[in-house]
Amino acid sequence: MKKQYIILGLLLGCLQLAQAQFTLDGEFRPRTEYFGNGGNFTGGSFPAQTATDADEGFLRTSVRAALKAKYKAETYTVFTSFQEVFAFGDRPQIATNGNGNFRVQEAWADLKLGASSSLKIGRQPLSYDDQRILGGLGWAQQARTHDAAVYKYSKNGYSLDLGGALNTTIDEINNTSALFSYRDMVFVRANKKYDKLNVSVLGLVNTFQDSNVDDSNKSSLITAGLHVDYKLDALSLTSNLFIQEGERIGGVDVKGAFLASLGANYKMNDANSIGLTYEIISGRNNDSAAFFPIYGTNHAFNGLMDRFYVGNHGNAGGLKDLQLTYKTKISGVAVTLTGHYFTEHSDFNAFESRDLGTELDLVLAKKFKEFTLVGGYSHFFEPSDISDIPGVKSTQNWAWAMLVIKPKFLNTAK
Repeated sequence: MKKQYIILGLLLGCLQLAQAQFTLDGEFRPRTEYFGNGGNFTGGSFPAQTATDADEGFLRTSVRAALKAKYKAETYTVFTSFQEVFAFGDRPQIATNGNGNFRVQEAWADLKLGASSSLKIGRQPLSYDDQRILGGLGWAQQARTHDAAVYKYSKNGYSLDLGGALNTTIDEINNTSALFSYRDMVFVRANKKYDKLNVSVLGLVNTFQDSNVDDSNKSSLITAGLHVDYKLDALSLTSNLFIQEGERIGGVDVKGAFLASLGANYKMNDANSIGLTYEIISGRNNDSAAFFPIYGTNHAFNGLMDRFYVGNHGNAGGLKDLQLTYKTKISGVAVTLTGHYFTEHSDFNAFESRDLGTELDLVLAKKFKEFTLVGGYSHFFEPSDISDIPGVKSTQNWAWAMLVIKPKFLNTAK
C-alpha cells in the first residue's frame, strides 16, 4: 500500500510539472589568475595598488559552483540558486566544515499581477542598461544581489521598475557602515525603446547607518541620471550622465558629484569593430566628496585590472578615462583589445589632470559545443611620478584563464 502511495505521489508530481515549467541548471566556473608583480590592484586608493620590488608574482585559482532551480506556473515564477565560491587550498582536505562561502545566492518569486505587470520579491540581482550604476557584477565569483521588492510594468516598448529594500537583522536595523551596503534603498527606472533610440532614466536613494543606537547617524545619498543608446546603421553611440547629492556615510557632504561618458562604436564588418569612449568621474573638492558608481559592475569600465572603483578609490581625485577598443574574430576566437589612458579629475591638492597611468587589456573567448574558454592578459604602466620612486615597479601585469560550464540537468519545457 505504501508503494502505491509513493507511485501516486510521483504521478501527481509529474502531472504538475507537465502543466508548469521546471528547469534545473548548474554552473561550474574555475578561474586561474597570475599576478605577475604581486601587486594588489584593489587594495586601496591610488597609488596604494602599486607593486614594489619586494612583491613577487603568484597564482590564484577561485571557483564558482552553483545550482539553479526555476519553477514557472501560470501566475508566478519562483527561482532559487545555491552557490559556493572557493579558492584552491582554502579548506584542508579532511576538514569537517566548509569555508563559510556557501550561501543562497538568489531566492525570489515573481508574481503576475496582470498582462503587463508583476511583483518580484526576494534576493535578486538588480541589473539595468550597461550596469554602470546597478549591475549584477558577474565577473566577481560571488556576484551581487539585493534583498528587495520590485514592481515591474512593461507595455509597447515602455517599461517601469519601482523597487525598494530594507536591510535588517533579526530585530533591529542593520549597522551598515560600508559604501557598498545600505540601511535602505528605493529606486525607479523607466525605459523607452524606439526604432533606433533607447533611453533610460534611473534614480535611487540610499540611506546608510553606522550605528544601531538611534537614527542620528543616518545619511542619505541620491544618485540620478540617464543612459542613452543610439544606433545608426554601423555606428552606435552610448552615453551616461549621473549626478550625486546628499551625504555619504558619516555625514560627508556630496554636492554636484557627477559621472559623464560618451562612447562611439563603428562596426566595419561582421568580424571587426572599433570603439572610442571618454568618461569623467568627478573627484573630491573642498565642498564635496567624489562621485562613486556604487552598485554597478565597475570591472567592465575602467580597466580590467580593477585599479579604480573596485573596493578602492572611493573618495579620491576622480578619474578621466580615454579608451580605445578593437574587436575582431580569428578562427572562431573573439578577440578584444582595449587601451586606457587615465588622468585625475580633481583633488584637494590641485592634482587636476595628473597622469594616473596607462593600461592595455587583451581578452580572448572561444565557445565550444558545451563549454566556453575565456582568458586574457593586462599590462599597467605606472605614471612617471610613481615609477620614479625608489623601490617601486614601473609596471604591473596580470593574466587569467577561465572555464565556463553551464549544464542543463532538467527542463520540462522541452
